[in-house]
Amino acid sequence: MTVGERQFLIKPGAPFRLDLTAWALRRRPHNEVDRWDGHTYQRVLPLPDGGVAVAVTQVGSPEAPRLQVRLRGEGIDHGAEVQARQILKRLLGLEADLSGFAAMASSEPALAGLVAQMRGLKPPRFATVFEGLVNGIACQQLSLDVGVHLLNRLSAAHGRPVGTGRDAIHSFPGPAALATLDPAELKHLGFSMAKARTIVTCATEIVDGDLDLQRLEGAEDREVLERLMSLRGVGRWTAQYVMLRGLGRLHVFPGDDVGARNKLKAFLGLQGELDYERVERVVSRWTPYGGLVYFHLLLDSLTRADLVA
Repeated sequence: MTVGERQFLIKPGAPFRLDLTAWALRRRPHNEVDRWDGHTYQRVLPLPDGGVAVAVTQVGSPEAPRLQVRLRGEGIDHGAEVQARQILKRLLGLEADLSGFAAMASSEPALAGLVAQMRGLKPPRFATVFEGLVNGIACQQLSLDVGVHLLNRLSAAHGRPVGTGRDAIHSFPGPAALATLDPAELKHLGFSMAKARTIVTCATEIVDGDLDLQRLEGAEDREVLERLMSLRGVGRWTAQYVMLRGLGRLHVFPGDDVGARNKLKAFLGLQGELDYERVERVVSRWTPYGGLVYFHLLLDSLTRADLVA
């Protein structure tokens, strides 16, 4: 099949800043799945007929945003463009209306300053719920730096490449690509055997039709949490991580996230240790926007590390 290209424009809801939103996805500078060069965001989109590389550049201001999108891959046609638009809406939070959050934040000086600083940040989601689940599993009880290294290796080894040589970019592997693996193959990449078994088991259940992560989109929080935690090797932290980053439940602040706890503690100047219950109590003041606070604290930490200008 011939490799082709297709370009189009997207008008996201204002205000919008691609740099902030891309970093909320990217999280670390060595992320090879979600790429950002200071100007353009790139990755492979999981279209039903195969992976397609996408490059997104913001050509309008935060108050009048326009995104120039370029698709590259096999079988690029109007149908591929329609599918890409839908994935990008999810991935970059293009239609998220944060006016209610901004109004709430305006009544709290510290939060108002943070929200003003990050104006244009949209809440991103992983391209698929499965990608969110594997990200969560990979990062369990590890630093985010190490977790991203593992995810890079996973994509390089089992993702579909688009392009050749230095221009090649690998997709994040879907369930079909991982279901047939022996867990030892993932252990060879640096995953623990327990995590390797969890990833392969979840992928197999999806392929066999025993696990439908997309169905969780319309389920109540309690059902989602219970179903995710019923999966081998998935605890509360991973489940809430998937609820926020995979399912877009913006009221969810993953209370077991040690990094997020530390950011919250420093932001509010809290004394003593934060356990899950205390995090829940603290975050309740921002209901139903706990997940948005999570993203803003993440971007604040990246900014302080001089990763985001």
